Amino acid sequence: MNFTSFLPAISQEALKRISGEVRRWRIHLRTGHTFAELAQKINPIVRGWMQYYGAFYRSALDSLLKRINAYLVRWIRKKYKRLHGFKKAKAAWERATRRYPRMFAH
Repeated sequence: MNFTSFLPAISQEALKRISGEVRRWRIHLRTGHTFAELAQKINPIVRGWMQYYGAFYRSALDSLLKRINAYLVRWIRKKYKRLHGFKKAKAAWERATRRYPRMFAH
């Protein structure tokens, strides 16, 4: 049996476990927090995951990072009632990430 290549990416089990942890954060219910407070709370954890699991194959984490972004858009929809529509909330998220590109680790 010959190994021609090895791809050191995050396993499906680890991705599932991490996704469950992100879900347990219940970001969308933390409407009393600001963007900066949310970033301060989740950045060290997400940065650690990116450094550990994404050291060689960063794109394997894309689904997880997109899920975190979706939870943050959901938070925007809950916190700011005028942005309740998905398109408006998504546009607000994109504006915030353009204005403050280094606020969130991911």
